[in-house]
Amino acid sequence: MDWGTELWDQYDIIEKHTQSGLELVEKYVKFVKERTEIEQNYAKQLRNLSKKYNLKRSNKDEPECRLSSYQSFLEILNEMNDYAGQRELIAENMMMNICIDLTKYLQEIKQERKTYLMEAKKAQQSLESTYKQLDSSKKRFEREWREAERAALYAEKTDQDINATKADVEKAKQQAHMRAHIAEDCKNDYAAQLQKFNKEQNQFYFNDMPLIFNKLQDLDERRVRKLGQGYILFSDTEKHVMPIIGKCLEGITKAGTNVNERNDSMVIIEQNKSGFERPGDLEFEDYSQGINRASSDSSLGTPKGPMELLSKNRSKNFWLFSKRSKPTVTEDFGHLPPEQRRKRLQQRLEEICKELQKEVDQSEALGKMKDVYEKNPQMGDPASLASQINQTSQNIERLRGELNKYETWLAEAGGRGDTLRYKTHSFNNNGSHDAHSPDGAHSDESTTDPSQAIYAEFDDDFEDEELTAPIGKCTAMYNFPGASEGTISMQEGEVLAVVEEDKGDGWTRVRRNNGDEGYIPTSYVTISLNE
Repeated sequence: MDWGTELWDQYDIIEKHTQSGLELVEKYVKFVKERTEIEQNYAKQLRNLSKKYNLKRSNKDEPECRLSSYQSFLEILNEMNDYAGQRELIAENMMMNICIDLTKYLQEIKQERKTYLMEAKKAQQSLESTYKQLDSSKKRFEREWREAERAALYAEKTDQDINATKADVEKAKQQAHMRAHIAEDCKNDYAAQLQKFNKEQNQFYFNDMPLIFNKLQDLDERRVRKLGQGYILFSDTEKHVMPIIGKCLEGITKAGTNVNERNDSMVIIEQNKSGFERPGDLEFEDYSQGINRASSDSSLGTPKGPMELLSKNRSKNFWLFSKRSKPTVTEDFGHLPPEQRRKRLQQRLEEICKELQKEVDQSEALGKMKDVYEKNPQMGDPASLASQINQTSQNIERLRGELNKYETWLAEAGGRGDTLRYKTHSFNNNGSHDAHSPDGAHSDESTTDPSQAIYAEFDDDFEDEELTAPIGKCTAMYNFPGASEGTISMQEGEVLAVVEEDKGDGWTRVRRNNGDEGYIPTSYVTISLNE
């Protein structure tokens, strides 16, 4: 069934329906555009939200950064940022594949529809013009035939009139004959116009208009099919990014499962352990016998009373729940508890050593450049490097001084001697082992490569030493990741050899069967020492 056959007389209905179909396409395009705006705004809000709560941007050195719960939260924020990117991709694809494509297609079918309607209008105007000619011919025929009838009656009346002359009768007959001839011509013209109109009308209703209506039907069906594809794309566009969105959600789930409350507790201990011993018992002071200020030999070296506690640790408050005033920050970190002070001093030493190595490398490069300039003056003036060499030498001397200062403070803080073994022989003050002398000149007597590591980290403790005999064994009660420098990972139930006992800082040095050594938290294992 087609429109040309079934709807041959419904031109207005077809015109209205096709116009309504185009308006539906426009409405759908507008709907998708508003959806893309929602997606873009949603993605923007998600990105702003992730940025707002991503504390990592403000300070990466915060103590909380090592907590698994904190790290998992950062992973969630990163996944949400990726999720926002997928929402933006949905908006972009919908705009390209639906809105832009349908808008272009809409312009094409609008023009095509306009062409068909103009053809229909032109055919209608042609038929109307032929009909006007037919009507005019008909009216002329009617008028001339009446004139012919009147002329014939007048001629007959004149012929019967006895008073009429022969000339009058002849003239009346000629007039009647002429009118009859004109009426006959008008009749023939009317018949021809009628035949022409009927032929054009038949062509109009059985050929021209059905063909145009069928073209409009094909156009409308193509429009509906294209719109249906747009509806499918509305769903498929989101389906295509669902696997990636699913990975984002899986990443959030994984971040939640990576939270390890036990490890977080151990990180808190490691970061905040003060190293102080608990206060000893206060002695009974018998005022009836006089205050006993003698020291007890069985006190194990702990303070004997509050005044002695305060005299030994004036900057420390041993009342757990009292408000603590914010300590004054000092360069030697003396405001920190012993354990935390050692860690901060070791950290600062590492930073200084890295800076010192950088300056030494630069000094070496400048010295080589100066040698090249001296041998090849056309390449540059050696004197132009003097200021840079002098500045680098001053920086090296300054960093050496800071290095010695912090090493002294670390020794005073009771730092473990084998925790970080800083190799200062490459930077000694006499310059005998420097790649460059303090004045920036290159020394051929240098025996030490300045590009060597300035310091050996935790794991270097065991490279140059003979393996010491184990003093016992230990069994892991919990998993330990060993993420910090110098530590070693272990799994629950793993048996390790004890190389060095806990020296009071909560760490025990152990060794695996393959020779790997490192420190583990003492509270994570059960230890059995050899007798």
